[in-house]
Amino acid sequence: MKSEKIAELFTRFEAVARQERGIEFWLARELLVLLGYSEWRNFADVISKARSACAHAGQPVGDHFVDVNKMVELGSNARREIDDVALTRYAAYLVAQNGDPRKEEVAFAQSYFAVQTRKQELIEQRLQHHERVHARSRLAASEKELSGVIFERLGRKESFAGIRSKGDEALFGGVTTQQMKERLGVPASRPLADFLPVITIKAKDFANEITIHNTKDRDLKSERAISGEHSKNNAEVRRLLGKRGIKPEALPPAEDVRKVERRLAADTRKLAKSRPKKRAPRAGDE
Repeated sequence: MKSEKIAELFTRFEAVARQERGIEFWLARELLVLLGYSEWRNFADVISKARSACAHAGQPVGDHFVDVNKMVELGSNARREIDDVALTRYAAYLVAQNGDPRKEEVAFAQSYFAVQTRKQELIEQRLQHHERVHARSRLAASEKELSGVIFERLGRKESFAGIRSKGDEALFGGVTTQQMKERLGVPASRPLADFLPVITIKAKDFANEITIHNTKDRDLKSERAISGEHSKNNAEVRRLLGKRGIKPEALPPAEDVRKVERRLAADTRKLAKSRPKKRAPRAGDE
């Protein structure tokens, strides 16, 4: 396929993509033309195969293939309602995969949606990494603040470690910090939080914030009182997670957050290098 043809098809596929409530989709009758089909009846068979492929992949068909109706002009001011299907990017990819590979438009679409879907997956993965790194940073900040509050009240930095440990035990249903590190394979010299999934990191941060607030608001001044408050808050957060079927101690370990940070930084540097440099203004430029 010539590069001019590829560029034309790419432009056409991008042009008919629609957005609604942040969801990208294609209408089947518009995709029909782009894939080189002329009859809806034949294309409907392709969509049917794509629906089956979606179901076999364990995906909710109704989330990716949405039956819709639209009005079309017939001439002489007459209009008729016809059936159509709104297709997510994944659904459009499956339609292309089940199309006639002898059509060059179908061959292009198979590559187009495969590449675009992979790009979307990478973007979503990067956003998830950013969220975890940000959550870990917030937890470090709340731990630092809580440590400062404890030192201000008790005059001992050592008290923070014991109070945090009691909080962990409450959050993890009686499992200690050290036991959790052993379960998740965390190196002895590293914090447990560096290997926790984002929801557990946020749970610890939330419990910290409550403890900070209540310690100040209730003017708690003994290690026993602050430790009891922190344990209670972590237990309450655990109870909330349990209502949604989440057991923090049963969640698998996440990738070392330091590695994630380094990867994000490396990706950012690559993006910066790939951007075209601005030309310095020359004499005579307006």
